[in-house]
Amino acid sequence: MTSRTVAVLLAGGIGVRVGLGIPKQLIKIAGKAIVEHTLEVVNASPLIDEIIIVMNAGAIDQLTPLLDPGRFPKLSKIIPGGDTRNDSTQAALAAIDESPDTKVLFHDAVRPFVNERILRDCVEALETYDAVDTAIPSADTIIQVDQSNHISGIPDRSTLRRGQTPQAFRAGTIRRAYEIANKDPNFHATDDCGVVFAYLPDTPIFVIDGTAENMKVTEPIDVHIADKIFQMQSDSLADTATLPDLEGKVVVVLGGSYGIGESIVDLARTAGASVHQFSRSTTGTDVRSRSDVKKAFKAVHEQEGRIDVVVVTAGVLQVGPLAQTKTKTIRRGIEVNFLAPLIVARTAYKYLAKSGGQLLLFTSSSYTRGRANYGIYSASKAAVVNLTQSLSEEWAEDGVRVNCISPQRTHTPMRTQAFGEEALHTLLDPRDVAAVSLQVISGEMTGQVISVRVEDKR
Repeated sequence: MTSRTVAVLLAGGIGVRVGLGIPKQLIKIAGKAIVEHTLEVVNASPLIDEIIIVMNAGAIDQLTPLLDPGRFPKLSKIIPGGDTRNDSTQAALAAIDESPDTKVLFHDAVRPFVNERILRDCVEALETYDAVDTAIPSADTIIQVDQSNHISGIPDRSTLRRGQTPQAFRAGTIRRAYEIANKDPNFHATDDCGVVFAYLPDTPIFVIDGTAENMKVTEPIDVHIADKIFQMQSDSLADTATLPDLEGKVVVVLGGSYGIGESIVDLARTAGASVHQFSRSTTGTDVRSRSDVKKAFKAVHEQEGRIDVVVVTAGVLQVGPLAQTKTKTIRRGIEVNFLAPLIVARTAYKYLAKSGGQLLLFTSSSYTRGRANYGIYSASKAAVVNLTQSLSEEWAEDGVRVNCISPQRTHTPMRTQAFGEEALHTLLDPRDVAAVSLQVISGEMTGQVISVRVEDKR
């Protein structure tokens, strides 16, 4: 009989160090709570039969919506954790079947970048070993200090590892270790492998390789790093060879008369979508006008009965020193590049909430660092990124996804007008940006900023 494998997500922390006033596992990154990201990876693994979350008792009700068989069929229960990591582990063991052969993986809920390879290595190692740890080599020299804060030893770095999770065990082994430990009045351990190491010294603990990305979100800076890792992961969407199937989808593109917008319109139609494009030059639609935008959406809905995707590619790029730029020009740049996405988002919301659809916005690679002579543009685009992230959280409960494409320099009429002719091998083709956009439209992500980079075509 094949043994079952149970994954336990330890989410008992209260997030004091991260400093955001809520349990760290509930902090939202890329549109979802960290524990949701972790749960998605573990639930998707074919090697995992059941998942249990051990949650901070004071916030356990905030995870109740995750007990959705349609979304997370392997999640069986969410139980309150104890005062310590060891108490939480024992609470989980009490909730697992009594078979000593059951494989149990304990994983920090705030390590959302665990991957299928790590899970597989842990489960497979339990065929040979009763205890398994996950670790990576230390890139830093580790020093020992005495009570006076003087260096007392410098261990050989080649033998040192930085511990991660999952930590995996045969249930009978970890239960026996805790039974012995609980009889020790001086018992103290910071992790479960430490309990086995101290109280079952004859049990070898095998170490599998983790990854640098399998980080634990603990400090404030970790939140920012995790957000960037999600953006890096989303870069893999840049496979433009195959278009997704958009048959039956109704797509509205604002700013679809040329450049990236025009390419999205063409490729979305090729992918089977019913596409409606609006712009000042083709339909007289001014994206800065709420009445114009409202009229456009109403017309599409009356014709199609639904709207699944709204894309906003409209933008203006003005180049020049701020001190010499006319107020009228400044106002136009802010209105088209930022006010228009706000107007479109407000107007589109009711349609997208009804369809469980997606809003796709566009930023610029310049949003990360303002550059001389087009600060108005880059500042507005930075605001669009912030808008994307905030709306993805606001609209998550309604099933509306909000994402943002960040293309590098792209060969569009807007760029040519601003900078003149440039070497084509240094520029993105608008159709490549459009292809990535369709991949995002067809996916389930939200709150993401997806970079599309230039590949040298020489």
